Amino acid sequence: MSYSVGQVAAFAGVTVRTLHHYDEIGLLLPGARNHAGHRRYDEDDLDRLQQILFYRELGFPLDEVAALLDDPHTDPQEHLRRQHELLTGRIGRLQEMAAAVEHAMEARRMKVRLTPEEKFEVFGDFDPDAHAAEAEERWGGTDAYQESRRRTAAYTKEDWQRLKEEFDALHRKMADLLARGVPADSEAAMEVAEEHRRFIGGAYYECGHELHSGLGEMYVTDARFTATYEAIRPGLAVYMRDAMLANAVRHL
Repeated sequence: MSYSVGQVAAFAGVTVRTLHHYDEIGLLLPGARNHAGHRRYDEDDLDRLQQILFYRELGFPLDEVAALLDDPHTDPQEHLRRQHELLTGRIGRLQEMAAAVEHAMEARRMKVRLTPEEKFEVFGDFDPDAHAAEAEERWGGTDAYQESRRRTAAYTKEDWQRLKEEFDALHRKMADLLARGVPADSEAAMEVAEEHRRFIGGAYYECGHELHSGLGEMYVTDARFTATYEAIRPGLAVYMRDAMLANAVRHL
């Protein structure tokens, strides 16, 4: 059984012009021609076209495709083996590309320009992605949330690392005051609380004293925040809350 050039083009998803070109350069010669001189392709021709299109899909130039297919020492089984190896390699590369795209999508959604390795390095076992949806649900409509999103959109790994170090230093200062028995409403504790408020205002969003005292309350009422501060020093969550409230009161 034979097929016209138009039929083969439709089967293979190529243009008639492409098949004419393959014929002209000797890459795919039709097995026969009809009485009018029109090309006719048989089953062997279709098999060869399939091989050609496979290698072209993988980026092989036409001259290399011709050399591969016309090698007298290569049998059809060898072509299948080679194709399997090439496909396996390509699948691996595509999977890597897909993973990279997924990471890029997630980073864009989070507005955090970090690789997974970098995020782990900066945030430790805290996963900012896991809290993004909740944060947007709770505060997405606030000016503070929108401002924070705008500011952090341009932050690099170095920016996040610097901010984390500065924030950790403030927590250590507060924990040291607690360890020394300094009252939460003392001048020293309120000064650290004020530093804490200014840090948030400089890094994320404008944080007035009333808003700041509300954050302090959340450190006690939200078990996750409480656990974070208790891990630094037992009693720190309440101490932070009290110092932040005392600082707000003296300014308001």
